[in-house]
Amino acid sequence: MSGPGITGVGGYAPNTRLSATEVGDAWGQFEASGIEQTAVPDADEDTLTMGYEAAKRALDAADTDGAALESLAFATTMPPMAETEMTVHLSELLDLPDTADLQLYTGSTRAGLQALADALVESSATPALVVASDRPQGELDDAVEQAAGAGAAAFVVDQDGPMTVRDHATYAESFQGTRFRPTGSDRTEALDITAFDREAFTSTISAAIARLDVDVEILDAAAIQAPDGGLPYRAGAAAGIDASLIENAATVHELGDIGAASVPLSLARALASGSETVLAAAFGSGAVAEAMTLAVDQSSNAPSVALAIDGDREVSYTDYLRQRGEITSGSPDGGGAYVSVPAWKRTLPQRYRLEAGRCPACEALNFPPSGACSGCHELVEYEPVQLDSTATVEAVTVISQGGAPPEFVEQQARTGDYTVAIVAIDGPDGDTASIPAQVVETDPGTLEIGDRVEFTVRRVYVQEDVIRYGMKFRPLRDDL
Repeated sequence: MSGPGITGVGGYAPNTRLSATEVGDAWGQFEASGIEQTAVPDADEDTLTMGYEAAKRALDAADTDGAALESLAFATTMPPMAETEMTVHLSELLDLPDTADLQLYTGSTRAGLQALADALVESSATPALVVASDRPQGELDDAVEQAAGAGAAAFVVDQDGPMTVRDHATYAESFQGTRFRPTGSDRTEALDITAFDREAFTSTISAAIARLDVDVEILDAAAIQAPDGGLPYRAGAAAGIDASLIENAATVHELGDIGAASVPLSLARALASGSETVLAAAFGSGAVAEAMTLAVDQSSNAPSVALAIDGDREVSYTDYLRQRGEITSGSPDGGGAYVSVPAWKRTLPQRYRLEAGRCPACEALNFPPSGACSGCHELVEYEPVQLDSTATVEAVTVISQGGAPPEFVEQQARTGDYTVAIVAIDGPDGDTASIPAQVVETDPGTLEIGDRVEFTVRRVYVQEDVIRYGMKFRPLRDDL
């Protein structure tokens, strides 16, 4: 089988970790076997923002940008809103052309691999970007929740991509009740019939793998769906795959179960470690399994990979519950700065992509590019200027309990004190543009004037039940 191939790969996981020991101490036991810790999204992170992080890295790895893409696929079991096209938001964040094809894959943990398989086997719309991002949630006292992590992976696919699909297969068999999310609920459930669950998972995946024309002796790694740290090895054993091949790709032990992103991010890790022939197998309860083998053309270099999946910030179980909104009172009634949806839309180039304006009268750089010029105070028509993603802290403060504007009270209830700074964003020719912004991923009181930070996109707040995404900054990371 030949066709389009992968040219660039990106991966992302939140920086915060919750240890199995913390959860076990709280509940008296930890039910998610084989998991040492899970990745925990910040209060202002969701599957869209994590997908954006992975997508930016994939585009950089492929040495391209959103404007060059013809299609975008976004896969998740937990879209931030139940009924809205989140691919449009991701397209706007990455500055895709209006003509790009957009596709959402959801409703199954195999959605991530399904989206990648469609781009590599079925689609002719290239260059393409495939993004898988997920953060499962369950009832607090069950194994689904205790295994639940978070992360995202992204792949740039083009006609001359060096890593292509060599074989692809699916297998379906009715196994109801192994994993499901009822309509209107944000909690994934399972009937917890252990033997039945294991049979559904292992027999379905091994049957899909058996349909592939592949010699397991030539594999460098196997990226297999990981609801916990044990099931991928059970399924691999049933398919005759050595445990070391699964371990070469596994992310579940330190990130947890990341649902539709489980196989894509394991594939990304395998490629980052130098694997050139990889088996990928995903499972969706119901049940359907999808399997494929991918290999790098021996005459080509392997796809470039940029991963940011390590984490060094630990959280207590109590803070974890607060961070995900389990023990907070929610948003206050009334108050807050109101910005209408149409007004917010007009500012998306600034909020999503740091588009500034150059004053034609005095050449001062203005951000945002609206109102009178900060340099000459004239009302002018600004010339668009793209700012860099890096900035320098000029002033910094900490917003403590009771000090947050009403629209940020819920965020503060989840995260505690947070950092706000005036940052000078780098522009062309040594110019800068200053703006106040939240700085995430930093402990209050540790950020200092002169520190370097970088742009990211997070949830800003929810207004009229619509999530508003926009600009925030974080301490500069060395992976971009």
